[in-house]
Amino acid sequence: MMKLSKKVLLVIALVANFGASAQEAVIRKNLLERIPQLQKIDEVTKSPIAGLFEIRVNGTEIYYTDADGNYLVQGNLIDTKQRRNLTEERIEKLTAISFSDLPIKDAFTIVRGNGKRKMAVFEDPNCGYCKRFERDLQKVDNVTIHMFLYPILSADSTERSKNIWCAKDKIKAWQDWMVRDQSPKTSSCDVSAIERNVELGRKYKITGTPTLVFLDGTRIPGAISAAEVEKHLSAKN
Repeated sequence: MMKLSKKVLLVIALVANFGASAQEAVIRKNLLERIPQLQKIDEVTKSPIAGLFEIRVNGTEIYYTDADGNYLVQGNLIDTKQRRNLTEERIEKLTAISFSDLPIKDAFTIVRGNGKRKMAVFEDPNCGYCKRFERDLQKVDNVTIHMFLYPILSADSTERSKNIWCAKDKIKAWQDWMVRDQSPKTSSCDVSAIERNVELGRKYKITGTPTLVFLDGTRIPGAISAAEVEKHLSAKN
């Protein structure tokens, strides 16, 4: 078999890259002209299907189009052979949160037992699912929980979050309200951390509470049981 020189391989790679860039330019141009709402396309990449391209907009929204941008497809791309939802996997990767990058200073920390296992939680104090989750979470021991107040449901959620954040004992004020239905006292202090939490949540597309984040960046939306929390903590720590 004939071996190609490094120069020839470089030329082939450059031609391929040029072709890919030209194709992307065509897709961007046609979609922008026909669908102005897609004025900011973050990325155009080839999908696993020949002739089908992935379009990423607004950070994590995924669409698909043909090589000329004549058609736009919204929905999940399923690999039937491997039984994988490729679109879902892609979005999970895009929205994964690096645990080490979380601004811990903007959370209050609950340590139980030896605290060796770690997790972070985004919660709205007026979220009924969060209250149910918190009561079940009391069963989990040997864990460090970084609690991010994330008031997104109502103006009252923001007020309660402020009162909890400004309480002399944040942990007690939080658990008194979430577990024992004892409303936090009115307090005032610098609450810029709460504002930053809301911005952080928007950045990572956290649209519901509770949302759990584990050490490997895996995020779990919704109130799961203490047993499920244990399973994830054991696997991710």
